[in-house]
Amino acid sequence: MDKRPETIIDIQSMIPSIVAEIRYYSADNFIGAPIDGYLAPKIFLSIPACRALEKAQSMLARFDLGLKVYDAYRPQMSVDHFIRWSQDERDIKMKAVYYPELDKKDLFNQGFVASKSSHSRASTVDVTLVSLSSPFFQELDMGTIWDYFHPASWTHYNKLTHDQRANRMLLQQVMSHVGFTGLSQEWWHFTLKQEPFPNTYFNFPIE
Repeated sequence: MDKRPETIIDIQSMIPSIVAEIRYYSADNFIGAPIDGYLAPKIFLSIPACRALEKAQSMLARFDLGLKVYDAYRPQMSVDHFIRWSQDERDIKMKAVYYPELDKKDLFNQGFVASKSSHSRASTVDVTLVSLSSPFFQELDMGTIWDYFHPASWTHYNKLTHDQRANRMLLQQVMSHVGFTGLSQEWWHFTLKQEPFPNTYFNFPIE
């Protein structure tokens, strides 16, 4: 098991205003149970990625908006948990919520679950937009929930309302402006273009 480098920090120590909802620490995720390695509801990223998110948060704050983080650094042990789960065809308790139109065995075949994740390199983040003035920081409507395994989650899915398209476009533009690259299959997923650990998959727990 790795030790956390000093250059990977808790995002909220740099950006106290950022909202966190760490789903893999809870049972509210596609597996339906806390994920290995998530020992605390914290969010860690490399310092350059944190600085880029800080710029995005400042840009959005001018419009009374902000970022909510669902996931950031993800230990390799968590990815290994995903793989073990994907091999148990009996466990489909979250199918109706997260992958209603897919057989579980196809999640791996179609790339929704992989043996390595960019999240483990500590410069990838899953985010959405929230209203800073609304009760409980209400999320903007993006058309799907986070981690929804369906074409509707593709960034440029064409069966969205005008507001949903506009919200996705705003998120993509802001994140791109501060140095992140999106993933075409997941509107919420962004990796820092100049990530400091492009070939390292860390395995220290989140605690």
